[in-house]
Amino acid sequence: MPRCLHRPTVLLRRGALLLALALAGPCSAGPTLEAVRARGQLVCGVNTMLLGFAAPDAQGRWQGFDVDLCRAVAAAVLGNAEKVQYVGLSAPQRFVALQSGAIDLLSRNTTITLAREASMGLHMTAVAFYDTQGFMVPARSRIRSTRQLKDKTVCVQQATTTVRNLAEYSRNHRLELKTLAFEDFDEVNTAYFAGRCDAYSGDMSQLASLRARLATAADLHVLLPEIVAKEPLGPMVRRGDAEWTAIVRWVIYGLIEAEEFGVTQANLEQLRASSQEPAVQRIVGTGDDLGKLLGLERDWLARAIRTTGNYGEIFERHLGRNTPLGLPRGLNSLWNKGGLHYALPVR
Repeated sequence: MPRCLHRPTVLLRRGALLLALALAGPCSAGPTLEAVRARGQLVCGVNTMLLGFAAPDAQGRWQGFDVDLCRAVAAAVLGNAEKVQYVGLSAPQRFVALQSGAIDLLSRNTTITLAREASMGLHMTAVAFYDTQGFMVPARSRIRSTRQLKDKTVCVQQATTTVRNLAEYSRNHRLELKTLAFEDFDEVNTAYFAGRCDAYSGDMSQLASLRARLATAADLHVLLPEIVAKEPLGPMVRRGDAEWTAIVRWVIYGLIEAEEFGVTQANLEQLRASSQEPAVQRIVGTGDDLGKLLGLERDWLARAIRTTGNYGEIFERHLGRNTPLGLPRGLNSLWNKGGLHYALPVR
C-alpha cells in the first residue's frame, strides 16, 4: 500500500481538494506511531533539569515548556497526556538516544541546524522556540557589553552548538576569548557560579533559567544585550518515518494556530459546541476530518489543546513574565503581533 501522506498529494494534483478529503481512508500508521500505540506510552527525551523547559517538581512530576510538547503529542496520539515516559538526557546523550530508538521524540531545547538534520539520521519537526545565544556575567564585574570580554574566560558546555558559535564570534570580533568547556551541564554551572570564568555563554533562555534557579538573587547576574548566534529550538525525530514526523510537526503548528484563532483551554468546549468558523472547527475537531490524514482521531488537536492550552498558554505558564524566568514573548510572539511564529495552515 502506498504511504498515506502521498495519496492526497496525487489527488491534489488533479485539483480535487474536496474529493481528497472525502475519499482519503484511514492513514496507515508508520513504525513509530505503531510502536507508541502498542506500548501505550510515548517515550520522550527531555533535559535533566532546566527550569521552565523540563524539570521534576517537588512531587516528581515533570513540568516545563518542552514537557508540555510531549504531553500534547501524547494527547493527540493516545488520547491521554499522562501516558508519557520522560527520559532525562544530557547534551551528549540526546542524539544517540533518538538514533538508537530508545526514545520516540526528542523535546530537549535542541538547536535545529543543517548538519544535524542532514548527517545524523534525524529530522526537525518545527521550530517551537526562537532563541539566541548570548552571555551572562556577574553584575559585580561591571561588564555590560561583549566588547568588555576581550581576553576573558567563558564557561560553555561541550557537545552543543555553543562552542563553535562562540569561537566564530570571538574570531569575528577579535575578542580572543578563552574557553573553559565541560561535558557535564552541572559542572559548567558550578564553575561559573564559583567564579572560575568571567562569563557563561549559552542559549539566552537557558541562561535565564539558570539565573532563576541557581543564583541567590537574579539581579546578581546580567544577561548581555548582544546576540552571538540564532538558536531555533524544536523537537526532533528519527529520519525514515514520514508519518511520525508529520504528526509531531502538525501538533506544534496546531497549537500555534489555535492561539492565532483564539482557541484556548478554557473556551475549547464552548467553541466545539457553537463555532461556525471553518478554521476554528478544524482546530476543535468538528470540521473537516484532518485527523485521519495523520492516522489520528478527528479531535486529535482538540485533545492536545484540552491538555496544554494553545502555544501562548504554554509559553506564559512556563516562561512568561509571571514566572521565575520572566521572559518576554519577543521573537516567540505570533507573526501578526511582531514575532516569528507563523504556523502552516491546519486545513
